Amino acid sequence: MDEEPAFPASERGPAPAIRRGWVIATGLLLLALVGVGLGIGLTRGSSGSSSAAQTQAAVGAEGCTTVSAPPAKARSASKPTTPLDPSKTYDVVMKTSCGSFTIRLDQRQSPNATASFVALVRHKFFDDTVFHRISLGFVVQGGDPTGTGTGGPGYTTVDKPPANAAYTHGVVAMAKTAAQPAGTAGSQFFIVTAADAQLPPDYAIIGKVTSGLDVVDRIGKLGDQNEQPTEVVEIEQATVRTS
Repeated sequence: MDEEPAFPASERGPAPAIRRGWVIATGLLLLALVGVGLGIGLTRGSSGSSSAAQTQAAVGAEGCTTVSAPPAKARSASKPTTPLDPSKTYDVVMKTSCGSFTIRLDQRQSPNATASFVALVRHKFFDDTVFHRISLGFVVQGGDPTGTGTGGPGYTTVDKPPANAAYTHGVVAMAKTAAQPAGTAGSQFFIVTAADAQLPPDYAIIGKVTSGLDVVDRIGKLGDQNEQPTEVVEIEQATVRTS
């Protein structure tokens, strides 16, 4: 099922040239999501370097490793039927071409979306994908293996957010299309880089970045005025840790 989260123009933030409507909106092109909101852009980073000279040459903007965009292709997965254990703590570690960051999941707030997110991570759904949308001072968005801003796992879940849901710096939530009910989630997710994105309670919140927020903020600087990545930022590997 295509995911194309977009925010209505009336919900855009103050930055004049930056699309802000729906933080979750997924865009249409290889590098940016259009729609009325979230542009989805492709960008990837890779690692590498064998010599000091090669290492230096491979470092791009914001200290990220310069890499080629991995092959984009559709992926599918089975919808999980079992929720996460409420007595356990689930952390998702994402290793990117700009560094690693950790997301502490909130399975109590969004039991369906978090169970899906963990299942997708364990099936390597996010490995070798890019952040296809980078909206300066707003959000970074990834989770689409096709890199077009319209891809997903082939199913959706729903966790209606509370009326007081706050999309503040470091919050991780799921993108959806304007036509889908509040709290609908596929595989596309966004991380808020603004102090407060001031979004309506439409997007399922799955957790918050608890480590490596500086990495997310660096990624958040690699977008242009059209929310397209100026460099490929790749999610090289995502893993789940429980405690």
